[in-house]
Amino acid sequence: MYTLKFPNIKSFTGILVAGCFFIGIKTNAQNWDINLLRDINPQHPNSFIWKGVSSSAYPVSIALPVGLFVESKINHDKKNEYRAYEIAGSIVLAAGATTVMKLVFDRKRPFQKYNDVFPHRYEDGKSFPSGHVTMAFAAATSVSLQYKKWYIVVPAYAWAAGVGYSRMYLGEHYPTDVIAGAVTGAGSALISHWISKKIFK
Repeated sequence: MYTLKFPNIKSFTGILVAGCFFIGIKTNAQNWDINLLRDINPQHPNSFIWKGVSSSAYPVSIALPVGLFVESKINHDKKNEYRAYEIAGSIVLAAGATTVMKLVFDRKRPFQKYNDVFPHRYEDGKSFPSGHVTMAFAAATSVSLQYKKWYIVVPAYAWAAGVGYSRMYLGEHYPTDVIAGAVTGAGSALISHWISKKIFK
């Protein structure tokens, strides 16, 4: 059976730090950022599909490790218990990293700056990076590291990418917010995977 390989933790951590720093520094100077958002965000973003995909980010990310943990206890499966811990760790790291980055970069949401961006609803909080996307990519990457089968990896990342698109469609985030969220989420999963390998030998 074909399995997928992922970059090692050291190389990905370097990419994560450099990528987020570069995106944060260049954010305000890139016209493509807002132009791409305008192309994606309609005047009336009312698609129930994209609203549903967007709202699934947090429930799915939290339910995944909880459900796996419950299943492991019912079936007395230590391997799945460790998997649940690892996925939960990636979610916690992703949430913490997002909170810190939002405070550091302090970026306003696009609809607060541009009157031609039409949000689905007026959400509070800072824009960079997208918390929904960070959580989705943390969950998708963590699951993909645990179950390296294409029929798990492809749907997991398709869902996470859908969350990213939905946040732009709904007018809540710039493309760079989404990119940074994806990198942060994936990086959090890789760090959690590395820590888990050290703890659960």
